[in-house]
Amino acid sequence: MPLEFQSISHGKIAFGFFNIETDMILLERYFLFAQDFCGHISKISGVPFKEIYESSWDIYLIENNFDIGNLMGAIYGIDLRGFIGEVYKLFPFPKQQEGFKQKAEGFKNRTLIEELICKFAKRLNIPFVVNQKDDKIGIGEYLFNRASFQELIKYIWLGGFPRWKNDIRPEYVLAMKGMIEQSQNHIFDGLILK
Repeated sequence: MPLEFQSISHGKIAFGFFNIETDMILLERYFLFAQDFCGHISKISGVPFKEIYESSWDIYLIENNFDIGNLMGAIYGIDLRGFIGEVYKLFPFPKQQEGFKQKAEGFKNRTLIEELICKFAKRLNIPFVVNQKDDKIGIGEYLFNRASFQELIKYIWLGGFPRWKNDIRPEYVLAMKGMIEQSQNHIFDGLILK
């Protein structure tokens, strides 16, 4: 489930997984795959310290709430409109609460989810900017301080809420952790993933 995280630019915003059968995550109106998110984090962790780091991320943008859908309505099976509703038609919420765990193999449904999101979203290339001088990180229009940005990384490491099933993480999450642990990049100072 997405949780609220503090941004500098927009106050509290939603970030996280929204269905246990896919590794797609949302950042407010941006949608991208956790595998790509971890790849971007791994890439910056290997970059020597620079005052400013810039790259770009491919994301999907859904501009209006109707096309995004209603997560709680989709979970309960009563409102299956929009992209999230369509995902829950394919992968309904588990009948038993114990089954509500993020699945490490969710990346295997990527092609199916990409086909589905294209009906609701436009694909964009957004800037990713790290300003290490003032500890600000920009993901498109959303701006975070270092502590808040690290909370996004921790969320993915943990498997969000409800956590990774059987505490088994996908390889790309483990690779991200390994890269962060070896990094001398200031943006990861104090970040502990356990």
